[in-house]
Order: sequence, then C-alpha cells, then structure tokens
Amino acid sequence: MSSDSEHLAKAQFGRLAELAEQLGQTSGRLERARLIADYLKDLDADDAEIATRLLLGRAFAEAQGRRLSLGGAAVWQALRTAGANPRDLQWAGAADFGALVAQAMADAPKSGPPLTLRGVRDAFVELAAISGGGSRSARVAGLAALLRRASPIEAKYLAKIVVGEMRHGVQEGIVVDALARLAGTSSHTVRRAQQALSDIGQLTAMIKRDPAQLAGVQAQLFRPIKPMLAQSARAVATAWQAFDGQLALEWKLDGARVQIHRRGNEIRIFSRRLQDLTASLPDVVEAVRGADAADVAIFEGEVLAERDGRPLPFQELMRRFRRVRDVETAARAIPVRLYVFDLLQLGDHVLLDSPYTDRWMALESARGGLAAVQHLVPDDLAAGEAFYAAALAAGHEGVMAKALDAGYLPGVRGAGWLKIKRSVTFDLVIVAADWGYGRRHGWLSNYHLAARDPATGALEPVGKTFKGPTDAEFAAMTARLLALKTGEARGTVFVRPQVVVEVKFDGVQASPQYPGGVALRFARIVRQRDDKSAAEADTIGQLRALLP
Repeated sequence: MSSDSEHLAKAQFGRLAELAEQLGQTSGRLERARLIADYLKDLDADDAEIATRLLLGRAFAEAQGRRLSLGGAAVWQALRTAGANPRDLQWAGAADFGALVAQAMADAPKSGPPLTLRGVRDAFVELAAISGGGSRSARVAGLAALLRRASPIEAKYLAKIVVGEMRHGVQEGIVVDALARLAGTSSHTVRRAQQALSDIGQLTAMIKRDPAQLAGVQAQLFRPIKPMLAQSARAVATAWQAFDGQLALEWKLDGARVQIHRRGNEIRIFSRRLQDLTASLPDVVEAVRGADAADVAIFEGEVLAERDGRPLPFQELMRRFRRVRDVETAARAIPVRLYVFDLLQLGDHVLLDSPYTDRWMALESARGGLAAVQHLVPDDLAAGEAFYAAALAAGHEGVMAKALDAGYLPGVRGAGWLKIKRSVTFDLVIVAADWGYGRRHGWLSNYHLAARDPATGALEPVGKTFKGPTDAEFAAMTARLLALKTGEARGTVFVRPQVVVEVKFDGVQASPQYPGGVALRFARIVRQRDDKSAAEADTIGQLRALLP
C-alpha cells in the first residue's frame, strides 16, 4: 500500500466511529486512554487535531464560537433527504439517538467517496458558515450529503456530534490521560498545557509534532482560559471547617462571569464559555480602559446589571449578552458594572499556580479604579457568618469561600472553592419535556431534569418539574425545546441536552426509579442559565452527597 493510500485509510471517519463504539463498550479509564492513544498514534498532526475534537463531540474548537445550528429534527429531515426512512422508528426513554440514526440508515443507499476526518471537518465549517434566507434548508441539505456517504455506524456518530451527545463515556480528562501516554509524559504536564491552551485539538497537534513543546506552554493574552469552578457547601461553617479557618470570603454576585484581557488599549472580554463578548459590552471595555488598571493583565470578574445600587434580575443581564445590534441603546436600558475578583496574569507573569492570597494582593495593586467584589478574610466563624448575612441583605446570592493557599485550576471544579447560597440550588440540564394539559395545553411544561456524571459523560435523570416558569416563559421554552427536538414518544419530547436551568428543591431522596439512585423533592426552576453549557452542570455525585 502506498503511503498516500495508507494515510487515507488511517484518516477515514469510519475508524473514529469504530473507536467511539469500542470506547462505549469499555469500562476502565486506563483502557479507554490506551485505546485513544493507540488510535491517535497512527494519525498525522492535522488529522489527530480534528479527531480529538470530534471524539469529544465538538465540531469546532470551543473558543471559536461557531455552531452548526442543527438539532434532532434537522437530522431526521436530513435522513429522509439522504434516502433513509426514519418514520417507523420509535423513541424510547432509554434509546440512544445515534443508535436510532444507525437503524434508519441500515437500508439507505450509500454513494460517494469514503468520509475522511478532514472531509467531515470541512463540511462542518461550510454548514456553520451558511446564513440568511433558506439557511436551515441549506444546512439540512449539506448534512444529507454527508449522510449519503456514511455507513450506519458513521451516520450514528455524525448525528451524535451534530446534537452534542456522544455518550461513550469519554470526557476531556480521559483524553488528557491518552495524550500523556502518547507524549510519554505525566498527565499533570499535559493538563497544565491544556489549561493554558483551552483547546484539546491544538494540544493534540502540538504533541504529535513535538511533545517537548509542552513544557513551554503558558497562558497567553487574548486566548481565553477556562474558568475554575466551585463546589457547593451548605453554610459558612461548612467551609470554615473544610479549610480549617484559612479562607477568604467574597460576595457571590448574581451576574455573569467574564475574563478581561488587556494589552494597552486593546481589550477583549470573554464569557465563561470562552466566547468573545467584546462587541456586546462596550461600556465594560471603556470602564477598563479608563480605570488606570494594569496595562498588561488578565482579570476575572463578574458583570452585574445594576440600577440604583441594586442588582437587576439575571435574565435582564442575559439580554445584554445576546445583543449584537443596537448595543448602545441596550447599554442605556440595562446598565452593567464590572466587579473583578481574580488576576490570572500581570505583565509577563502568569499567576495560575500562585496561591489565592498572592493573586488577591496582585489584583489590588493592578485593578486601579475597577471595582472589586466585597472581600473578607474572617478572624472567626462569627465574622464570616456576618459577612454572608450582609451579602444576602444587599440582594446577592451568597458568598464564595476560597482557601487561602488554593491555586487557580482552569476548567476544574476544585475543592479549594466553595459556593454558599441562601438556598440549595443546582444547575441541571433539561433532557426532555412533557406536553402540558389544562391551562398548560400546547406547551412543553413538565421538564425532565438531569445531572452530569463526570465519569461516564452521561446525563442522569433526577426528577421532573413544571413549577417556576411564567406563562410567557413556558411559551418561550416550548419554542426553544422544539428547536432542539431529537424524538418524541407518548407525549414526551426528547431534546438535545443544551438548556441549563437553576433548580431549587427541598431536598433529595434515594430513588430506585432513576439509575443515578437519587431524586429531587419539590423541585422548582429558578431561572435559565444561558451562560452555562451542559458540561458545566452540577454532578450526580453532588446530589448524592445530600442524601440523608
């Protein structure tokens, strides 16, 4: 076999689909990492970069902000266009969407050259670029063209990538272990490089070309860093005990987290999902520019919608974040203010490994006139509880407790940060909804909620609720979920797991009904969390920890 033919064979999309199928049938983390490393070893750097992203269900690098804008309903339409017949397939609660696609494609005619990793990548780029009138039909036609060239197993994983639901038990941490094996180095070294790059595909290509480059990878200005995440605690006393009294407290604002990169007059703002928000927040850009803050820095903070010194509802703030036209009018209608709480880089010095106390001192010296969140290093538990009470009285959510010696762990829900809120709420994912009846007839209004299992990547159902939304919110949510529809059976619509909601509940109980073994009691939706992805939802383990 010639070298070109050998390369083409190794780079076929079908090999990736076969790997994903094998991973779904493999339970051990080490064995999964070995399988991925062995697969990547046979690819060149460019193909390996594409393969790693696709294996995690990502059509594009996270920071690019590109979307395919295709849901389950579009996949069904594309299947019919490609010659498949999905009409006789029935969605069941335990069914896998990709498996249904494979069934539908079993007897469909296949035509065209074999799918390659680069071909799939290029097709996704073209689909994401389609806009204007008739764009949905054009995207469906483009997806159908891919499906015509796909075997049933390839169609299965094309569909999974499109709807963002791989369910093969592989998360980014396992891929990091695989890359460490490939590079012949420690997982810690690879993880630190990944935290700086925030792009697993780029990291894979670097390792394929020259693993020695890993040691020199650092955070860079204008390349967003994944935010460190917090675990939950019931009370200030819990955090005090966990950190042996060595902690700082910060007011937890009901805003949207942002990362601000500055070099002189060049300022860019990124969301917690690494999207560039600079054009939507010109008032924040001007605030940073006029604050006499450090000339070269990466700040982290919270943007809060305020009026007369009091926070406005979170949904008001989200209207600003989604605005791309008439931004100045929106800025006047919904004034926002930036409050900084961390410093990740100052000048040429990256501070990720520095303890919290050092980063806070650096922040105080670098922020100039920028407002900082209210902050306290309490001398005793009583002072901490008083600080928490003051945060609630000011209309905020609660406090963040941070260990004084905690470094900054990008993308990790680290034990060094704890969030303490007035009531227990969790961020959960809507995976299905039931059609309502009576006053709610015509709306999807009983939402199936799921928590994330970080070990398997599955979303574990933990309960249902129709409580919380207004009539207008029910109507808006119905339209949103129907656009994400992947199937329907017996009055239940199953959706792409994209909508995250904050849920308040009175407690949890052991449940034989759900595989995760835990169910919510008296759940109520507080608000939508459009600033969070399903990968940032709370975990099934955190809910189990609340069991009596």
